[in-house]
Amino acid sequence: MDMKAGLKTRIAAMTVAAGSLVLACPAVPAHADGEGQHHGRTASVGGPRLSRPGVQVLRKPGAPHLPSDLSALSWMVSDADTGKVLAAHNAHRRLPPASTLKTLFAVTVLPKLPQQVLRKVTATDLAGVGEGSSQVGIRPGKSYTVADMWRGVFLSSGNDAVHALGAMNGSMPKTIAQMKAKARALGAHDTRVVSADGYDAPGQVSSAYDLTLFARAGLARPDFVRYSSTAVARFPTGRKPNGKATGYFQIQNTNRLLVGAPGLDRYRGLIGVKNGYTSHAGNTLVAAARRGGRTLVVTVMNPQSGAFNAVYHEARSLLDWGFAASGKVSAVGTLYGHRGGAAAKAVHRPVKDAGTAVSHAAAVAVPDDKPPTVWFASVTGALLLGGTGWVLYRRRRTFGGRWL
Repeated sequence: MDMKAGLKTRIAAMTVAAGSLVLACPAVPAHADGEGQHHGRTASVGGPRLSRPGVQVLRKPGAPHLPSDLSALSWMVSDADTGKVLAAHNAHRRLPPASTLKTLFAVTVLPKLPQQVLRKVTATDLAGVGEGSSQVGIRPGKSYTVADMWRGVFLSSGNDAVHALGAMNGSMPKTIAQMKAKARALGAHDTRVVSADGYDAPGQVSSAYDLTLFARAGLARPDFVRYSSTAVARFPTGRKPNGKATGYFQIQNTNRLLVGAPGLDRYRGLIGVKNGYTSHAGNTLVAAARRGGRTLVVTVMNPQSGAFNAVYHEARSLLDWGFAASGKVSAVGTLYGHRGGAAAKAVHRPVKDAGTAVSHAAAVAVPDDKPPTVWFASVTGALLLGGTGWVLYRRRRTFGGRWL
């Protein structure tokens, strides 16, 4: 074999080996090493556009314009069924979540506790409930079912109910550790959990993207949807050992898109999910609605307009826009909710368009779809390496065997 033929053979072998290596190397997902990593390393989560500051939308001809009165520091509109992000503004910006973090608490703890189990609450169970925080009215020495407590969580945003359920789950520290693990499993790497109930705590943050992931995971559970879509319920003053209530008082959901308020009508088709407020976080809201066979999730964090009920009006405007934009916009990102080796996909059967409609939802496992950018990068890398090897070979032949 002459020198040129041998060189050609070696370059070809090196090119094939390099291309095979690129294709064989698995892509490492952002933040596989833990929770709450630096924002720059979340750039690929959901797609590169979602890491960009400002409004992200890809309108087709005839698509409606986004609402002009949006003032939230961060917001996102997503299709819960397909996982497509229709529009976003600072999707990965880390902000205090307030009680919207209870969505992560719910998707973490709901599967662990049977709904009709009775618990006699102790003072220790309620230790650590933040001063001035929202409560449903759980009292030490009284007994309640798990279902009672979940109504307290979703309707009254009761931190006392969260602490009682956390105690039933083993302890609050254990529950917080599980919430962190759940966030990582869902691909929510902007979130840092310090308090399970969303009470302001140093370093506790989430993002519109992550809160949408939590909501989508919740919508895959009929019990989550049932609680989050309940407008009004009776809460027991306590229960006897046989489970019979000693009395009741009425509680109402604090989500004003669900129950309405002066100057704010109930939103048609709303099926939850959770609102929140603290002086540090401002108003936050994750709202899901279903119309015409489509389920949309809108997350709004900390409107700056100062208008009364701004978080609800802005969420309503974004929901209206999302339904009107059906088929008229291209996705700017994707919701990647990882559960083990599979992505979770929420599947909903049609429900009535009503403020208290309950979605019959189920979770099905589908193959883990890597983001298109991962596949594209792998194939492109192989082609570039192969092309580079061939160009170098040709250039060496052309210029008398010198590398140029």
